[in-house]
Amino acid sequence: MSDRGPTAAPTHAAARLSADDRTRARSAGVTAALVLADGSVFCGRGLGAVGTTVGEVCFNTALTGYQEILTDPSYAGQIITFTFPHIGNVGANLEDIETMTPAARGCVISADITDPSNWRATQHLDAWLKSHGLIGISGIDTRRLTRRIRDGGAPNGALGHAPDGNLDFDALAAEAAGWPGLEGMDLAGEVSCRQTYRWDETGWALGSGYGRLDAPKRHVVAVDYGAKRNILRCLASAGCRVTVVPATATAEDILRHKPDGVFLSNGPGDPAATGDYAVPVIHDLLETGLPVFGICLGHQMLALALGGRTEKMHQGHRGANHPVKDLATGRVEITSQNHGFVVVPDSLPPEVTTTHVSLFDGSLEGLKVEGKSVFSVQYHPEASPGPQDSHYLFERFVAMMDK
Repeated sequence: MSDRGPTAAPTHAAARLSADDRTRARSAGVTAALVLADGSVFCGRGLGAVGTTVGEVCFNTALTGYQEILTDPSYAGQIITFTFPHIGNVGANLEDIETMTPAARGCVISADITDPSNWRATQHLDAWLKSHGLIGISGIDTRRLTRRIRDGGAPNGALGHAPDGNLDFDALAAEAAGWPGLEGMDLAGEVSCRQTYRWDETGWALGSGYGRLDAPKRHVVAVDYGAKRNILRCLASAGCRVTVVPATATAEDILRHKPDGVFLSNGPGDPAATGDYAVPVIHDLLETGLPVFGICLGHQMLALALGGRTEKMHQGHRGANHPVKDLATGRVEITSQNHGFVVVPDSLPPEVTTTHVSLFDGSLEGLKVEGKSVFSVQYHPEASPGPQDSHYLFERFVAMMDK
């Protein structure tokens, strides 16, 4: 037991809390528990929807933008631990979303959610979680959980919320241990659009909200592997009429729209798994000579199409404070990131140049193909949430199309 709620951490595969522990948990008002695959138990108070969920437990270090984070499709299959303790204090609204249907499995926060304190808030975060069927837990030691993820890698975990406190810890441990994990899992197909659509919404402005593109200069086809809305807004703000196609679109489907350039979006899951159907399409697109720009999963699959390979990271990069160095200019950008896989630099052919590297761990953060209008970055230049240091990349893409 701790002053932040009862917590036990057995190292075996089942969560065997003693009868006394379970009694104390109920008397302490415990209504939710996160149980990791190794049997570690974190008890607290339930938020949002009632029930159980299972996924990879990761952490995000951003101080703001929890609503954008929870609606980022790249979090499909994951339970998000927020390292910042005050989550929910500005409420929720209908504008700060990256997709209509969140794909994250759940969330873990430290402090209880307070009443909203922001003029844009239209809903309490707890009510917003309920409306989207998302399960959450508060009142646990998120610092301890973050250290566990940092040192041991992102574990599988099961999160349960029962308002009456009747939690089956052993069943949660079994769910966590039985979940296959993200390696080899294609999740892009789950979060991608089902049919082609047009996008013309531009960036948000104080007093007027989101705008509309009136006079497009270029036409971009965006392949939706789990695209965030703010990426599409950034393309539209740069003067691009955007046609969004599903992840399974063929090269013929894409070229039928006569694009000036092709954008490969972010998305969740293992790039090698999604690459089974996406990489041949990207390879065909590269043969056309059209400008190609990729972000996150799109960056990883572009690398696969160029002959490289990807691998699972120990804990991934997730936050809005990651320094990345542009090797051409020496400029350091503070970036927003969300990825658990990375391109292996030594696997890339000689004509592919590394353009950006992480100053946290030296991992590859950007590439380009020499002599071609083809480039990509691992991080999120559209931010939302996060700094806007890298918005210039959208202008670079437009400049390539202008040529």
